Amino acid sequence: MANKIGWIGLGRMGEAMVKLLTTAGNGVDIWNRTRSKAEPLVQYGATLVDHKQDLAACEVVFTMVSTTDDLKEVLFAEGGLVTGKVLPRVVVDSSSISQEGSAEVRQRLEALGVAYLCAPVSGNAKVAKAGKLLIVSSGPKNLYDLAEPYLKAMSRKCMWVGEGELARVWKIAHNTMFGVVIQNLCEITVLAEKAGIPRHVFLESINDSVLGSMYTRYKSDVLTNLSFENVTFTPKLLLKDMDLGMSAAKAQGVAMPAAAATRESIARMVGRGHDHVDFSILLTEIAADAGLNLVPENVKVPDGLSA
Repeated sequence: MANKIGWIGLGRMGEAMVKLLTTAGNGVDIWNRTRSKAEPLVQYGATLVDHKQDLAACEVVFTMVSTTDDLKEVLFAEGGLVTGKVLPRVVVDSSSISQEGSAEVRQRLEALGVAYLCAPVSGNAKVAKAGKLLIVSSGPKNLYDLAEPYLKAMSRKCMWVGEGELARVWKIAHNTMFGVVIQNLCEITVLAEKAGIPRHVFLESINDSVLGSMYTRYKSDVLTNLSFENVTFTPKLLLKDMDLGMSAAKAQGVAMPAAAATRESIARMVGRGHDHVDFSILLTEIAADAGLNLVPENVKVPDGLSA
C-alpha cells in the first residue's frame, strides 16, 4: 500500500479522519507535535514519521490544527513542511481559520509552487468517527477533483463551493450558527425544565420535531446527563469562531444581532474559567442565571450517530 497521503495534526478530529482514510485502504504518513498521540494510529495502518518534512514526498498533505498561527507554524516555521528541499505538491487544510489568514497561507504556498485547497468540515470527532462529516472545499477546481476521493473517504458528503477562500466564509458562517443554536437550545431547555418538563423529555420532543437536527440529537446526551468532561469543542474555541463570525460580518456590512448576543454569552462563560470542558456547559450557566440548579438525569439518550 503506497503512502500517498500525509497528515499533520492528530487531535480528536485528525485522529478520527485518519482512521477513516486508512480503513478505506489509503496509505497515510502522519506527524503530530505530541508524538504519543499519533502512535496509536500505527495499528490502523498509518506510518508515523519523525519530521514534518518527511511528508513532503506525499501526493497530498492534509493539515488539521487549531488556529491560523498553528497552521503557519507547521508549514513555514523552522522544520516546517515547506521549508526543505523537497516540497509537497498539494496542501489541503481542514482547520477552522480566518479568511484573511487562509489567503496569506495560499499566497505563500503558491509562491513556492505548492497548490492549496481549503477543506473545512462540519461535525465533531464523534461525527467523524461515524463517517458523517460534511466537507466543504474551495480553491482551484482541479485540486478539488484530485482530493475528492480522499474527502469522500472521510465524509458522508463533500462539495466544492468555488475559488479562493470561500470555504472559509462557509465555515465561519457555519460555526457562527453553531454558537447561536447551542445558545438558544440551552435557553429553551432551561425554560422547559423550570416550568416542570424533565430535560430528557423536552430534548426528545425537540429532536422529533421539525426543529430537530443531527446537532440537537448528538448534544442531547451531554445536556441531559451534564457530562461536560466528554469534550467535543471547548468554550475558547467556540469564542474564537464567534469572533471570526463577527469580524466577517463587519467586513461584509451584515448586521448579526443574534450572533452578537451569543458572542457575549460565550465570552462570559470563558471568563468564568470554563477552559477544558465541553462548550455545552453553557447550559449550567444559563440555568444558574435563572435560579435553577441542574442535576444529571442519568438517562441514556440516543445520538443518531451509529455508523
